[in-house]
Amino acid sequence: MTGDLFAHAPDVAMNLTLNAAVPRLTAWAPQDWPVQADWQPALTAFWRSPQGMDLANFVQARLASGAVVYPQHPLWALQLTPLSQVRVVILGQDPYHGPHQAQGLSFSVAPGVKIPPSLRNIFKELQRDLGQAIPAHGSLEAWAKRGVLLLNTSLTVEDGLPASHAKRGWEQLTDALLAEVARTSPACVYLLWGAHAQAKAEMIERETAAQPAGAFMGLRDSDLQQREALVLKANHPSPLSALRPPQPFIGCGHFSQAKRWLAEKNQSFEWDL
Repeated sequence: MTGDLFAHAPDVAMNLTLNAAVPRLTAWAPQDWPVQADWQPALTAFWRSPQGMDLANFVQARLASGAVVYPQHPLWALQLTPLSQVRVVILGQDPYHGPHQAQGLSFSVAPGVKIPPSLRNIFKELQRDLGQAIPAHGSLEAWAKRGVLLLNTSLTVEDGLPASHAKRGWEQLTDALLAEVARTSPACVYLLWGAHAQAKAEMIERETAAQPAGAFMGLRDSDLQQREALVLKANHPSPLSALRPPQPFIGCGHFSQAKRWLAEKNQSFEWDL
């Protein structure tokens, strides 16, 4: 999962004072959460569904009870990365559950927040694989703006309570978002780290292989947008599993594989932060 068990009490740099207000979700108002327009149809369909209404009731009740819920902007990934621009998906499980950590981007933390252990291992593999220097901060916002969808499968969590909002409806929404990517992206890399993320592989491959839009309208194959996916799997980057067989995260080479595959599809991509 994204929310490291080791990272509940983050060390915050000097620019984040101890008495600073902790960003948190203050109200259930998805209509006010900015997202790119091409995500809106999938979101609207979910909010109107029974699962969406159940999720709304649950989060509203937890907020009314005084629960501290993160992040402040649950759909920030959909604001930074338009559906039409998704080239890579990095799937997390749960937002970070400590103060000042969760941003709405899987694995990412704001500049000035101590880099969590899983993210440190991501940076170690990036350095080993591509020779890039380890960043001094933990923000992955630059990746998001470059077409990396940094999506958790559950988009809210309560302070100190990992997985506290799991199986409450978020998974139905994030599955729908992943399916939209698979159905529309001409070429996309899916980095699935850990069993939770890897459980989505079959759905991703099925949706990618489904008949493209227009197939039932008499259009020739050459006129239809063809879709391809590269699904890469490894252990979760957590210190508990990053070096364990059968698919250690450290040494997986996913960053160079993704870059090379996208280049073969005439899509240049850089992992620098």
